[in-house]
Order: sequence, then structure tokens, then C-alpha cells
Amino acid sequence: MDIYKWPREEGIKNHDLFGEEHFGTMDQAPCVVYDKRPLLDPKGNEVKGLYNVWLTLNNPKQFNSYTTDMVKGVIAGFHRASMDRDVVAVIFTAVGDKAFCTGGNTVEYAHYYSMKPHEYALYMDLFNGMVDAIYMCKKPVICRANGMRVAGGQEIGMATDITISSDLAIYGQAGPRHGSAPAGGSTDYIMWYLGAEKGMWNCISCEMWSSYKMQYNGMISKAIPVLKKDGKFIRNPQVITDKVVEDGAIVYGEMKTGDAAKEAKAIIKECETDFTLLDAEVNKLCWTFANLMPQCLMFSIDGIRQKKKFFWDMSKLPNRHWLAANMNAEAYLGFNAFSNKKLTGGVDVCDFLEYRRICAEAKPYTQELLDAVLPKRV
Repeated sequence: MDIYKWPREEGIKNHDLFGEEHFGTMDQAPCVVYDKRPLLDPKGNEVKGLYNVWLTLNNPKQFNSYTTDMVKGVIAGFHRASMDRDVVAVIFTAVGDKAFCTGGNTVEYAHYYSMKPHEYALYMDLFNGMVDAIYMCKKPVICRANGMRVAGGQEIGMATDITISSDLAIYGQAGPRHGSAPAGGSTDYIMWYLGAEKGMWNCISCEMWSSYKMQYNGMISKAIPVLKKDGKFIRNPQVITDKVVEDGAIVYGEMKTGDAAKEAKAIIKECETDFTLLDAEVNKLCWTFANLMPQCLMFSIDGIRQKKKFFWDMSKLPNRHWLAANMNAEAYLGFNAFSNKKLTGGVDVCDFLEYRRICAEAKPYTQELLDAVLPKRV
């Protein structure tokens, strides 16, 4: 029998695993918003039958930190986009102009997961699934960093393929300061972006770097101005964007300090935030992707992703177990200190030196230790 005359099923199969229950709308924060938008040509015209997915973290009151339900939404969103035939690319972004993502929701960590390592282990299975979902998505993934990308937010951002950033955004880790470790991907391959020593410092110091410094050092593709003053775009005035030589080294992208920082903040107050240039750059990338062979494009992208994913896969399971166990120890201290800062007059960290002295005396974790180390309520 001629195979082309075999009876065929009519219609198109749906390969998506998830329903609508994992997504919300812009007025339902905290949630993840799944939004299909038409592909635009270079003149801004909609292209018939082709779309981009905007997967948006919607929790601006908590700097777009992801709750457990939001992690499920990210997994569902990347899977749906991957299985959606008319989608060209995924834009992973967030609500507002302050933050792309600051990682896990520390209130949820402190009030539910701390002292429950068995529960946090289950949560970490979801977190690992979120990073896996980014790597397994069969569409190019653009991180549209609309604001700070910190801690777990930095790690899920690093799992994307290309980052286009607001030049107001800052980047860095927070784990060692707040009771955790950047074991959600950063320790696996941050040195590939920044080099071994700069990667080490950025990973462990909890120092925040500007988008320009990250672009200069290879972490992101572009930092785009988003401030408008008197109708014209200006670069972030808080950052040194000229190459300056100090002590024999090039200073570029460093945050200004002292009076210069105060003057910069005063300028920002006179500005409006406008993402027009940022979104134009994102659309330009999507148009480039649309004009490439889709299977050849994804084979090429997966070939590069595979190198990061190899080290991620090597570490994610042992890291899952350590992070869960740590919920009985330093994570309990760090997350509770941070989430209760409104009650402690803004103090959001433990007394590190006292904690080190207590550890040096080989004392156990008791209420006495907690009282000595955690910030005092005012």
C-alpha cells in the first residue's frame, strides 16, 4: 500500500501538559502571566500567524520574588511555549521597573519552609524543574531584565539564552549574606561569564554590579537606557559609563559613591521610565530568530545550552539535599532576619560576628543561639 494513501488523523494534537490553573492576570499578583503577542517586523507591523510569548513574573510588591505557585507557573509557561507551534521566542520578564526577580520569596521561606527540610526538599524539586524548563524550552529564551536580577533571580536569568537589560538593573547574589548559597546554577558556570576570580567575587561577596559592568564583563548582551529627561533618553546617571583608568586598572560600569551618587539620584527623580528602546531591542532579536530555520536554530542553541546544563545536572541533586538540610541551620537565621526587618528597625541580617564566636565555642543550635544572633525587635 502506498504510505501516502494511509488514513490520516485530522486536526492538530495538543502536546501541552498544563491547563490554565498555573497562570494569572496582571491584577492577580502574585502569579505568572502567560501572554502571546504577535511577532513584529522591523517597521512595527504585526506578522500574521506568528507570535512571541511574554512570560511575566507578577509580584512587584515583593520585587517579583517567586512563590511556590509562581515556580509552577514558570514551569508550565516554558513547557506551553515550547509546545506551541506558532511561537518564535519566549521573553522572560517581570512587572514594573524595579526588579526582574530577587529569587525565592523570603517571607514564604521564613514562615513556612524554615525548620522544615523535608518540605523545602520538595520545593527544591520544583525549583530544579523551573531551571530545567528553561533549558528544555525549544524556543530561544530572552531575559528582558526590567530591573534588579539578584539571588535566585540571577540564576534563572543566567539559564536563559540572551539577556537584554534595563540600565537601571543591578546584578548579584545574596545567599551567603542571608543564609543560603548560590547553588541554583551560579556556582556551576558563572566563571564562564566573568572569569574565575571575578566570578568568585560576584558569587560570594553579595556585592551588586551594574548592568554596564555586567555587559563589559560578558554576563549580559546589552544594557539599554530607560530614563527619559526632557524628552530624551539618558544613561543611568548612577553609573560610570566612560572608561576611566585608576591605579592602572580600567574602571567601567562602577556605581558612583558620595556626592556623585546623591547628584545622580536627584537626576533620576526628574526622569520618567520608558522601556521603548529596551522593547525595540527585544523585538529586533525576535525578528532575527524568526528569519532563521527553526530546527537548525534550536539545534544550535541546544548545543550551547548543553554545556551549562551538563554542570547544572551534575550539581542540582546534591545541592537540593544540602539546601533542604540548611533550612534547619543558617537558612533559618538568614531568612527570618530578612523577612522580619520591618519589626527590627530595618536590620535584615544576623550578627555575623557573634554567630562566628558562638560557632567557635562549639555550641549547639538552641534558643539561646537564636536570641544572641537574630536582630532584636524594636
